[in-house]
Amino acid sequence: MSWIVTNIWLIPAVPLAFSLLILFLSSSRRAAAAGAAIIGQIIALGFSILAFLPTLQAPGFRAVQSFTWFTFGDQALRLGWVLDPLAAAMLIMITLVGLCIFVFSVGYMAGDKNFTRFFAYLSFFSGAMLGVVIANSLLLLFVSWELVGLASYLLIGFWIDRPSAAAAAKKAFITTRIGDLGFFLGMLWLYHTSGTLLFYDNGNGALEPSGLLKIGSSATLVALLIFCGAVGKSGQFPLHVWLPDAMEGPTPVSALIHAATMVAAGVFLVARVYPLFSLGAVNGVTPSLMVVISIGVVTALMASLIALAQFDIKRILAYSTVSQLGLMMVSLGVGGVAAGIMHLLAHGFFKALLFLGAGSVIHGLHHEQDIRKMGGLRWIMPVTFLTYTIGMMNLSGVPFFFSGGWTKEEILHRTAEWPLSRLPHYLMLAGVILTALYMTRQMIYVFFGRKRETSDAHESPRVMTMPLIILAVCSIILAIVLTPAWPWLHAYLNGEPARLDFGALIQPMLFLSLLLVAAGIGLAWLMYRNAGETDPLARAQPGLFRFLGQKMWIDEFYEHTFIAFSRVVAHLSDFLDRYFWDGLVNLFSGMGQAFAVLSKGFDDHAINARVDNTTAGARRFGRLIAARHSGQIQAYLGAIAIGMLLLLVLYAWLA
Repeated sequence: MSWIVTNIWLIPAVPLAFSLLILFLSSSRRAAAAGAAIIGQIIALGFSILAFLPTLQAPGFRAVQSFTWFTFGDQALRLGWVLDPLAAAMLIMITLVGLCIFVFSVGYMAGDKNFTRFFAYLSFFSGAMLGVVIANSLLLLFVSWELVGLASYLLIGFWIDRPSAAAAAKKAFITTRIGDLGFFLGMLWLYHTSGTLLFYDNGNGALEPSGLLKIGSSATLVALLIFCGAVGKSGQFPLHVWLPDAMEGPTPVSALIHAATMVAAGVFLVARVYPLFSLGAVNGVTPSLMVVISIGVVTALMASLIALAQFDIKRILAYSTVSQLGLMMVSLGVGGVAAGIMHLLAHGFFKALLFLGAGSVIHGLHHEQDIRKMGGLRWIMPVTFLTYTIGMMNLSGVPFFFSGGWTKEEILHRTAEWPLSRLPHYLMLAGVILTALYMTRQMIYVFFGRKRETSDAHESPRVMTMPLIILAVCSIILAIVLTPAWPWLHAYLNGEPARLDFGALIQPMLFLSLLLVAAGIGLAWLMYRNAGETDPLARAQPGLFRFLGQKMWIDEFYEHTFIAFSRVVAHLSDFLDRYFWDGLVNLFSGMGQAFAVLSKGFDDHAINARVDNTTAGARRFGRLIAARHSGQIQAYLGAIAIGMLLLLVLYAWLA
């Protein structure tokens, strides 16, 4: 067994260690901080490549390392790492895309005063996500999952002096915690039913036949609770609201969160525990998978529609991410696990390319993000334009030379073959048109048309454009192993041998999809080629455009329902705490004080006074008696004589 297989924990450990090292550097050590972060990511990429090689040896390769963390009673809580094609492919994508983002950040964040801290957070983020990928224990995955959430909070709110950034960071953190609460409950239920949190354990893991047999009828509930975590992390409806607001962070953060790391975690989680979702399936359908499909379809279409009415270049891409993640969930729901993961991998490259391209535009326009104030940049920023176009073609689903086109095709095939209904398939075809429409709209506004406020625009420096070129090339090269003629990646993920078949390129679905993409691009060109400050859709349908521009008022709905309810409960709790519970405490305190005063008064004026008077009388009587004791014997004899005389008189009187 290869050395890296038994030491795969080094892949996340290296970026985490470098993040701690960078935190100890002073803010003036900018070059050292960036260099350390990039070196750590290069090492992690090298280790990921070494880990990838053993998985090529045999179909279905899987290596597991487990150890006992601690024991309680006769129970042992075990953690571990797993290396299989799913983990190996994710490791390559995360480290390579992350490296490009790290390099891009050197140029983009060059003028930031917290440059050093930023790279510490980037390395921390990368290490946490790599920990999610290699975990063989749901507990270890959950720990890494929460570290990803912490890192995203730090990065989204990196410009903490901006109230909008601070609010976005809190929104992301709290919203994802709602989903994570369900995840945590699902983890507890899984342990209760299966007795283990290990995925694979020599036939005794929770995802292996014996573990699944123990889970039995609880699988649906456990799967749906775990899916809550995926809904939060991957920005699925109804917990998607945090993801567009995460654009308040620096653009490299947007690329990191929306491409290779955080949002990918939810899709990866569902793929990792897919045996739970599919347990007891009839014709590939289970209640939990039905929920996954429903959430995915709603998310994909809703986000695509909202993207049509956005003017912030990053928010358009953010909603496209939400939509694409919904598409991946649909693929998982209909049983296309390999198709969903292939799209996730391809999406990591071309969405990072698009976000970094947007960052290049923003940098070239001195931090302008409104596409209505752009235009004519294709000649001013040629490298950015060319690479951005490649990313746009990938996202729009153009096949042949673009990996995103092939992965989208695979998902459409899977939805078409779903035995229960063709409705998800038709809705995803509508999503193809919408994606091509809003991405072409963005391209026209930014790179075509007349120049608006771009007179002082300039191309970004080479340290920013080189990552764009690398990501663009990767997104095209990846298409080679995704084409139906040689579906190597699909076979690799499924543990099957790949076969060369050029006849697979001749498919009705391919031509239908190509026609839909062309329709979306053509419609956008007709609508927006002469667009000015006012959007053509806003002129044609102002009510609809306002509805979409306000994100379907979902945030406002939450504000006036759940958040308002929480606010009322908070105020009620505050009132009860201040005036009821504190009032009760003060009442009993006052009663105690009054009783103390009464007790003191009774003690001072009744008991103590009587005792004092009695003792004072006794003291006076004693002094009187003492005064009569002079010590002279004649006085005593005289007193005796007088007493005897009085007794005699008394006796005589009584006789």
